[in-house]
Amino acid sequence: MAFRSRQGDSPSTAATVHIDADPQKVYALVTDLATLSALAEETVAMRWRKGEAALPGAVFTGYNENGNRSWSTTCTVTHAQPGRVFAFDVRYTLVPIARWRYDFIPLDGGCRVTEATWDGRPGWFRRIAPMATGVRDRAGANGEHIGLTLQRLKERAEAT
Repeated sequence: MAFRSRQGDSPSTAATVHIDADPQKVYALVTDLATLSALAEETVAMRWRKGEAALPGAVFTGYNENGNRSWSTTCTVTHAQPGRVFAFDVRYTLVPIARWRYDFIPLDGGCRVTEATWDGRPGWFRRIAPMATGVRDRAGANGEHIGLTLQRLKERAEAT
């Protein structure tokens, strides 16, 4: 199934942070799967399945946990422009789940990074997903998680 956002062009959740580091360096952190999973809240690991780098068409598995619940997803890279944008679509088996996107805007002394997600779950899946993930308010949880991820990204990028 192709990805189709329930919100159209508007993300269901997004946040932005200014990072005092070169956008190429910050992009490299985001596209390194071990680093990205270390920065994320629910994702505990990511592994390449098709390809070994962030290129359009590459596929990776995301392993996620929330309390005693765990699940995995299949992610396909849709955009990968170093220092500019990294995006991927997420599926659970054949069901479209979400699109995630990181935009990097160069600024004097660093960059502005926006992390956004679009909910692509069909209505029937939105009703049963909380049983698997333990999350009833997915947009609210993603909003909190994006804030934490961006803060951790900022700390990591500015420390090195």
